Amino acid sequence: MKKKGLFKKIENSHIAFFAIAVILFWIKTYIAYQMEFKLGIDNNLQKFLLAINPISSALFFMGLALLSKKHTKKIMIAINFILSFLLYANIVYYRFFNDFITVPVIMQAKSNSGQLGDSANSLMNGLDIFYFTDTIVLIILAFTVFKKAVSKNRKSYQLVLLFAVTVFLFNLGLAEKDRPQLLSRSFDRNYLVKYLGAYNFTIFDVIQNIESSSQRAMASSSDVSTVQNYRQANYTAPNPAYFGKAKGMNVIYVSLESFQNFMINYKMPDGQEVTPFLNSLANDGETFYFDNFYHQTGQGKTSDAEFLMENSLYPLSQGAVFINKDQNTYQAAPAILGEKGYTSAVFHGNYKTFWNRNVMYRQLGYDQFFDAEYYDMSTENTKNYGMKDKPYFQESMPMLESLKQPFYTKFITLSNHFPFEMDPQDTTFPAGDFGDSVVNNYFQSAHYMDEALKQFFDSLKKDGLYDNSVIILYGDHYGLSENHNTAMAKVLGVPKITPTINASLQETPLFIHVPGVKGGVQHQFGGEVDVRPTLLHLLGIDTKDYIEFGSDLLSPQHRNWALFRNGDFVSPNVDQLSGKYYNPTTGEVVPETPAYKSISDKVQQELQMSDDVVTKDLLRFYTPTGFKPIDPNNYQYLGPKGKSQQPKVQTSGE
Repeated sequence: MKKKGLFKKIENSHIAFFAIAVILFWIKTYIAYQMEFKLGIDNNLQKFLLAINPISSALFFMGLALLSKKHTKKIMIAINFILSFLLYANIVYYRFFNDFITVPVIMQAKSNSGQLGDSANSLMNGLDIFYFTDTIVLIILAFTVFKKAVSKNRKSYQLVLLFAVTVFLFNLGLAEKDRPQLLSRSFDRNYLVKYLGAYNFTIFDVIQNIESSSQRAMASSSDVSTVQNYRQANYTAPNPAYFGKAKGMNVIYVSLESFQNFMINYKMPDGQEVTPFLNSLANDGETFYFDNFYHQTGQGKTSDAEFLMENSLYPLSQGAVFINKDQNTYQAAPAILGEKGYTSAVFHGNYKTFWNRNVMYRQLGYDQFFDAEYYDMSTENTKNYGMKDKPYFQESMPMLESLKQPFYTKFITLSNHFPFEMDPQDTTFPAGDFGDSVVNNYFQSAHYMDEALKQFFDSLKKDGLYDNSVIILYGDHYGLSENHNTAMAKVLGVPKITPTINASLQETPLFIHVPGVKGGVQHQFGGEVDVRPTLLHLLGIDTKDYIEFGSDLLSPQHRNWALFRNGDFVSPNVDQLSGKYYNPTTGEVVPETPAYKSISDKVQQELQMSDDVVTKDLLRFYTPTGFKPIDPNNYQYLGPKGKSQQPKVQTSGE
């Protein structure tokens, strides 16, 4: 009878239902941490924190349901589902990007919706239903065992809230002990999730975004002084041997989608070169080829690369500048060169709203934007995110020829995009055989892009543009994430992908061809932020008055290191990765030295200053000598039929 009475109390207890919900959610989240995320757990304290950090979130959020007397179970199940959906969204996102979703990323998804389907579907599988099993179990229990359970008072919520706060503060205290100034100095979301959990990170992210908005509102012209002083102290003067060697020439940028540097000179088992044309540029002695060049993108990926190359500012640590800061004042390369008589244009085989380009390009000062409206977007010409590279370059040539010279142009390729699948009729090149379909496809996709580039160069030579144009080819970001490291170890012929090898996989190629200037392989370290000052100096434009964070790659004063958006850096003698220093040759951990610490401090300082410039919109308070601020309203992109490409202004409530 006692057992029956005990069971009766349990089935009538909303607290018992709540406890089961918390425990199931806790276990599921911990399993997800272990199976889906590579968080770099280094010690027993971090293991302990990883195990307990879901508890405070589960207690706090599901405890909210205890405030309701009539609908406790329904609300708890709804909250459980929302949190489960957030966890699963992070899992799918992490499978490709090795990163976590932020509020700005959600805003990006609204802009890029409808074009992410193929990539997202390829990252899901049938076993993912596991991440919603606790929701299903709770629904079943709510209609069976706990059918009569109701919340009688709100005192239980007060106790749960107190316990949740206590657990969180305990968690935060231990985290700060292992990682001092975690919340104020961490540029890496992995740290925040590892120490505080995915759900607490989301709260932190929301607070950061609110803070960012308030920072802009409170910024003033005095905030620019510190940045100007830093800029002047770190300015790299142009190399006299190259300054002005390309003066008056056209500029042609080509963004190589998802192209990593390990592909240069790589051969398949049968001896075939994957990228024979790019290899020829790397080895012809007439083109500058930088083999220690790194992408520095964040969550904005291709759009971040564009922002880096044209502004010499770093992207945001969360979200994309193209989405979140599209109304800022910028002093970008198209606007700078516009003052020198250049016509500027972008060619992109996708629709203008993707990455919010139709709005952002106006802020950068582009004269024209040739988007998908100008191309034949038939089924045979398109894949993944837009137009295939070969028809794209072919159809772009008449539009390029129509531009008034000198021009500053950018071509954004798309074919070499995850998941890298090729239509059979587009390639005869063999796929890889490394036990990973995505990695295997990458070789075919990269080869196709290489063929398209050769076709483009041949067209430039035929039309006489090649001999009067600076051509810059750059890999925008990595294509193969850490989730493919098992296969990548086979590709590279190494036992495993170590932290230093993984850092080297962030290398993307940079080619700069200047007619009449001898090139060759360049071994200096650099990143995308360094390209703008390098180009402007080649064109004979000194950058000393501009606020930028790049360093001329051809200058004798060039700093010989490159940072990543998460605060890590690489250099010839040391790599700093996830808070540790490594010998880049041996891969072994090495002790900190004053010289290493000096670079690390400068990296943190530079990222913070760049963030201040972007988040506070500081360029609105500063105008470089000789630069005329642009009015974005003057840039009305006309479609092929003469209709404005400018987006309609949305009013409140629409």
